[in-house]
Amino acid sequence: MVQVGRKKRSKSVYAPNPLQEEEETHTLAILVSNEPGVLARVIGLFSGRGYNIESLTVAETNHVERLSRITIVCSGTPMVIEQIKAQLGRLVPVRTVRDLTVEGEHVERELALIKVSGAGEKRIEALRIADIFRARVVDSTLESFIFEITGTAEKIDAFMDLMRPLGLVDVSRTGVAAISRGIEAIGK
Repeated sequence: MVQVGRKKRSKSVYAPNPLQEEEETHTLAILVSNEPGVLARVIGLFSGRGYNIESLTVAETNHVERLSRITIVCSGTPMVIEQIKAQLGRLVPVRTVRDLTVEGEHVERELALIKVSGAGEKRIEALRIADIFRARVVDSTLESFIFEITGTAEKIDAFMDLMRPLGLVDVSRTGVAAISRGIEAIGK
């Protein structure tokens, strides 16, 4: 699925005044040196300025060069997003900051483990819905299932909404992993 910037309305009970800008959700890909404290510095930048992180994933992507990739989904006005990118770019261990939302087409995926309890018809219906969403059963007892589902955040949200009345018990989500389409790498 190709993801394009998602817009959110500001959460005012009144209509936005002409000076208020709509909040946008952006996916940032950040290439950093894999060293102690880097993630804390990146997170500190957000928390110190009151910026919210909707999703965060991080993993080493190049063991030889000791590089890690941080993917952050955050929201704010266009001015706030630009400030975030500029401030991230000034951190010493940060090698590259890419805003996948504005740079072109990209692919986003998330993984979730979802525990559903139930018996009888609810159990059968949970399995039917899981099949439609291509969720895999990774654990089963007489009273519950654990489903593994991969897809966009919206797909996972929709699956969870359908599982709630059937006995949704617990959820563990990885956060968004994203990559730009085409031949170019993040560090280029």
